Amino acid sequence: MDAFRQKWKKVRGIPVENHSTAAWANIRQKKPASKVPLPGDDDVELAREWVNQNQK
Repeated sequence: MDAFRQKWKKVRGIPVENHSTAAWANIRQKKPASKVPLPGDDDVELAREWVNQNQK
């Protein structure tokens, strides 16, 4: 069991996704009532380009 626990701790410590490049990572402002984050114009454009390039 000790080897299993060491492996589990090692695997669990690795992040699954990198959120630093997400469109919501650089929040420009938040809507006052709902507190929904609004990304900047550059981040929206990058996300749109990514979607257009990765369409099937």
